[in-house]
This record gives sequence, structure tokens and C-alpha cells, in this order.
Amino acid sequence: RISLEDAMNHIFGYTILNDITARDLQKKHQQWFLGKSMDTFCPMGPWIVPAAHVDITQPLRVRTWVNGELRQDAPITDMLFPIAELIAVISKAVTLHPGDVLATGTPAGVGAGFKPPRFLAEGDVVRIAVDGVGELANTVGGGQLPAKL
Repeated sequence: RISLEDAMNHIFGYTILNDITARDLQKKHQQWFLGKSMDTFCPMGPWIVPAAHVDITQPLRVRTWVNGELRQDAPITDMLFPIAELIAVISKAVTLHPGDVLATGTPAGVGAGFKPPRFLAEGDVVRIAVDGVGELANTVGGGQLPAKL
């Protein structure tokens, strides 16, 4: 278990993780794991910035563009749970080891939240930028869902 007071001392660095979800598969199967865990669904990088080089007490922004259209833009200070709290709470149930990666969540603006929903399609380019960390871009590939799960 990691205390709230000691949590930030357990961070090696920061990177960008694109947490992809296949909402159709998620809805069809009602199981979040399958809808979030297919091959290529978690691009991460392009590097890790050491924690000493990122001041998360500042209002660093997370931005996401889809095909050049800004879809998400919020400071990390608006996250539902501060990073130290995430580490402390998660470590109560999960043994954390050096090298483990924790995804902290996303600002408002996911495709399912639009009316009507605006889901990613084959060929879309998703670009994420985090102040002080860098940018990650990936192109959505095609894929077939299993006929029966």
C-alpha cells in the first residue's frame, strides 16, 4: 500500500496513453474489458518524461484532435481524481510494481458523449498533446469484430 503523502515519490515519469474503446463491442458484450483491450487499442508514448521534469501542480493541458478537429481540451487539474489519490487508492487493491502504467482518465469530449455520438472510423487520425510531455498520433485501422462472442 502506498500512502497519499508518499504517492508522488513512486512516479518515474509521464507519457501519453490513448485509451481506445470499441463501444459497439462493449455494448454487444456488456463487458468493458473486451471493448477496451483489442490489439492496438492502447497506443502509448512516444516517450516517458521523467517526473522531475514535469510540474503537475501547474494547469498543464490535455488536448485531443480527431482529423484536426479539437475534441478535448482541459487542464490536468480538472481530473476527477488527483494523481496521488489514484495511486493511493489503487495500491490498496492492486500491488504496484516498478514499470506499471496507470491511465488517469480523460477530459470531456469522448465520441460517445456527443449527440449524436461521433465514433472513430477507419482512417481517422487521433492526436493527443499533453503540455510538458509531448504528442502522440495514431491512425485508426480497420478490423473485424468476432461474429459471436
